Amino acid sequence: MKKRRFLALCLICFSLMVAIAACNTRLQNQIVIGSKNFTEQLILAEILAQHIEANTNLKVERRLNLGGTFVCHQAIVAGEIDVYVEYTGTAFTAILKKPPISNSQQVYQEVKQAYAKQFQLELTEPLGFNNTFAMLIRGEDARKENIKTLSQAAQKAPEWKAGFGYEFIERKDGFSGLAKTYGLRFSEPPRVMDLGLMYRAIKERQVDLIAGASTDGLIERLDLVVLKDDKQYFPPYYAVPIVRKQTVEKYPQLRQALQQLGGIITEKDMQNLNYQVDAEGKDVKQVAQQFLKSKGLVKN
Repeated sequence: MKKRRFLALCLICFSLMVAIAACNTRLQNQIVIGSKNFTEQLILAEILAQHIEANTNLKVERRLNLGGTFVCHQAIVAGEIDVYVEYTGTAFTAILKKPPISNSQQVYQEVKQAYAKQFQLELTEPLGFNNTFAMLIRGEDARKENIKTLSQAAQKAPEWKAGFGYEFIERKDGFSGLAKTYGLRFSEPPRVMDLGLMYRAIKERQVDLIAGASTDGLIERLDLVVLKDDKQYFPPYYAVPIVRKQTVEKYPQLRQALQQLGGIITEKDMQNLNYQVDAEGKDVKQVAQQFLKSKGLVKN
């Protein structure tokens, strides 16, 4: 009886191992694209996926909404995904733990070299736009108090409440450094909020200042004002696809396809794409497809 149970247990374990191996085995000519968990990342991942599918013989599995920066970074290092879009300043400060600097070319080159050496990851050509942190206040407040810069906002901040995402609170290039640079002090400690809820909170006057992104589609719709970073605290955050070296060595056509996307998206383009999804409720796949068609990268 014990022998039968042992054999049965061995059979179950073997079956589980086979099942797990099957789940981890990819189809021939298949790559995996991942994304962080906000609208812009979903759009960018879909643009990459559709362009690759249209211009190579590769099949693309999409693993979107994975989480924040560190989740996506660990996923690509572990080989769970092959490609995702990162921002140069984020890689520089959050992953490489370097102090913020404003030279965009230096940031790109240092990240490219460090990622290749430490993680066996390759940076391709930047997509074209800089998605920097945007410190936002209501337009009516900006006009009433004549506030245009972060230095001016710092004088009013003791009367305000702020709402920031978790990453912005924790990151080296986030709130602590910003507060020190501008002497920011609020009426109470900043609230840690989901990125999607911050816009509702500022609209409903639950908070008075939030940390968004310069390409967010809701900025114009909600009549928000981006405060000028007059002390140049934030580093450049150019969007750039990151790919595993092992993957591009196996599929050289992937590198070529990603290079074709270099410089095609302006900051205004990205803001408009985000607006279509966040404000107009359009489908991410359709928005990405129409954009690629407008650039002549996908046939009708």
